[in-house]
Amino acid sequence: MQVILLQDLYKHGVVGEVVKVADGFARNYLIPNKMAIQATPGALKQTETVRQNVEARKAQYNNMLNELARQIDGVELIFGRRAASTGKLFGSVTTQEIADELDRATGADINRRRISQQSLREVGTHQVPVRLGNETPPMLTVTIVPEDDLLEFLAARERGEQVSAEDLMTEGFRYQTSAEDAVESETAEDIDGEDAADEAPAALEEAELKAVVE
Repeated sequence: MQVILLQDLYKHGVVGEVVKVADGFARNYLIPNKMAIQATPGALKQTETVRQNVEARKAQYNNMLNELARQIDGVELIFGRRAASTGKLFGSVTTQEIADELDRATGADINRRRISQQSLREVGTHQVPVRLGNETPPMLTVTIVPEDDLLEFLAARERGEQVSAEDLMTEGFRYQTSAEDAVESETAEDIDGEDAADEAPAALEEAELKAVVE
């Protein structure tokens, strides 16, 4: 007898498939247990309509996933965390935190289980894939910087500077930043001093001229 499977059946087929089985197996087991129905012309036509609807919904779902993948691929999420001088975090950035920040940044509500990454525990830039069922999963860029340097890092990014999280962990970067601030401060003081020096002779001449007139 030919039957249409209503559920996956080991060694026989998958749901919706038309298979041939022994008459007794169909009548005494599959059909009474609603695991299959007899493949009559009417049932076959109904099954074909259901299959077409399922394929249409599957295509619509795949299109939605592809659009979502394009939306989040390459998105950078930045976290500030307390870290040791070695770059190890006192704690971690979890997949739930990544999902929450992605939702806040893009409006994409992704289940944390789709984020294919364990908790992140080091300062740096991490490429994190998201499992959406696509052949090529979209990648998130998760950047973790020391908590104390977060504002400095964001300010540098605003100025268009290509600063990485790893740069912030080097003494050279900190020294360079401090040196630049010091130079700007000294320059400002020099300008103020030059202005004062220029004003002093003029003030003296004005006082001398006033004394002569009087």
